[in-house]
Amino acid sequence: MKHILKCTNCNNYTMHEICPNCKAKCVSAKPAKFSVEDKYARYRRAAKREELIKRGLL
Repeated sequence: MKHILKCTNCNNYTMHEICPNCKAKCVSAKPAKFSVEDKYARYRRAAKREELIKRGLL
């Protein structure tokens, strides 16, 4: 069973591993499973904050 994927470059949705429009890699479009006992949330938030600072959005 194939799942819908999202292109990391042009944000188009596709069923292919490689985007047919721009030839970039596609990743899963569905979010990660939610857990109240998330052991890695602190690291994920730190990485997201660092990315936003790099882009000048924070």
